[in-house]
Amino acid sequence: MYKLIIIIEPQDDWVAFEKGWPDFLAAAEKMPGLRREVTSRVDKLLHGTYHAALMHELFFDDMEAARQAMASDEGQATGQVLQTISGGKLTLLFADHLEDELENIKQFTAAEDDSA
Repeated sequence: MYKLIIIIEPQDDWVAFEKGWPDFLAAAEKMPGLRREVTSRVDKLLHGTYHAALMHELFFDDMEAARQAMASDEGQATGQVLQTISGGKLTLLFADHLEDELENIKQFTAAEDDSA
């Protein structure tokens, strides 16, 4: 899978941002090829200097599907809503999303323990 990661910086007017957030979600859900989405509210900065308040991830089958979704009329409308509600205080990233089940990860740990 491939994802678009949206990192929202602290906002000057959280009330206005939160009021517009459902509009963003409704627009994003119309993007072609969208497979799932995840929102994470950042509670605490543990290390570093970058301050993020919220992360939202939009998942697609591959990079080309993500690019097409962003270039679509629905994607452009979604971007407009996002820019409006965030005042441009955001970062966008593309990422290849790799995920593994804990059972598979434990197999590697068990193999390392056996060889020790």
